[in-house]
Amino acid sequence: MRLIDDDGAQLGIKTADEAREYAYGKNLDLVEVAAQADPPVAKVMDYGKYRYEQEQKAKLARKHQSQIQVKEIKLRPKIGVHDYNTKKGHVERFLNQRAKVKVTIMFRGRETSHPERGRDLLMRLAEDVKEIGQVESPPLLDGRNMVMLLGPTKNAGVKRDAEDEDTQRSEEAVQGDGERQAAPAARNEEPQPGAQVREAEAQLP
Repeated sequence: MRLIDDDGAQLGIKTADEAREYAYGKNLDLVEVAAQADPPVAKVMDYGKYRYEQEQKAKLARKHQSQIQVKEIKLRPKIGVHDYNTKKGHVERFLNQRAKVKVTIMFRGRETSHPERGRDLLMRLAEDVKEIGQVESPPLLDGRNMVMLLGPTKNAGVKRDAEDEDTQRSEEAVQGDGERQAAPAARNEEPQPGAQVREAEAQLP
């Protein structure tokens, strides 16, 4: 068999006994990694550590996969301008949340004979949100529906984060102005020396 050391170095062709003796001499395990090769390939490694690392990689991959959200928006081919803008706003909000958006055109009756209208509507939407969304799956006809998948671009959510920061700065500025305006008001409430003298004279018999 072809033997590979634990650091990746090629140790050449060894018999099974020689490979086991070499691995055990380093207090490591001998693992066959390519049984179908000619000759078979075996690697010297800490098998327990190897299994642990593989399990951690698989767990991380599952975690990353579960974090990807897919939202769905449904449209009609003859959607009105107001409804279209409302739906487009939902798509933009989802993309800014860094979620993918599945956009579905629902055909009814004779509308199925004009699939190009649904495709045009989907491509119009993609063009309108191209700054924050990109087409990951082009419009495809699926029975009575046509589906397109949009994914967030690197710009998705950036504007929203900037607006949140500007809002926070504005609130801090308003609070600062309020404190500065409160100070003169307090000074204005203090009685003037001349007024105190006139009040004292008025009280004399």
